[in-house]
Amino acid sequence: MKIVLFGATGRTGRQFLAQALQAGHEVTAIVRDPTSLPEHAHLSVVVADVMDPEAIGAHIAGQDAVVNTIGPRQPTKPTTVQTDSTASIIGAMHNGGTRRLVVVSNSGILHTGDGPITRYLAKPILRRVFQHTWGDMRRMEALVRASDLDWTILRPPMLTEGRRTGAYRTAEEHAVRGGVRLSRADLADGILRALADPAFIGAAIALAN
Repeated sequence: MKIVLFGATGRTGRQFLAQALQAGHEVTAIVRDPTSLPEHAHLSVVVADVMDPEAIGAHIAGQDAVVNTIGPRQPTKPTTVQTDSTASIIGAMHNGGTRRLVVVSNSGILHTGDGPITRYLAKPILRRVFQHTWGDMRRMEALVRASDLDWTILRPPMLTEGRRTGAYRTAEEHAVRGGVRLSRADLADGILRALADPAFIGAAIALAN
């Protein structure tokens, strides 16, 4: 599969890039700073601004799928980075004819599926702390759902630097009960699974270890 990756230099993006290359996929990483990326026969690195649909459009056209792992650098500060980057990517995909899109959101924005402690104690506090980031994610998700693309939204909880297990749980349109953590390596694994399985198209999936 030919995959365009945004956010390749971030912690989740690096995990996905390594796993995608190991699986034999061809990856085009569109980044601002390419210095931290490895050299690989199946990796093409493009320096471009994700917020400019024309700048990224030529590199999206003709690809099989687009993955956006971009997230905020300061998660408690006002941000529109996920909404703006995804809007630009969707515009470029429409222009270039590429249809498959996978984006990363967060299960914190969900209200259903949680146990009472999480729903009535933990989540209200976290919503205040991460109000800007989670608000940005809600707006981003709305854009994705409104597009006519073959989209998947993945919603992890708190991300860790743990190993890839492949043993995470999933839930569609609600949170994973008791699922408070997920390794970035398992999130990357989940992205690859979503890309490989048409059943994930048009679905918003929570994942947790």
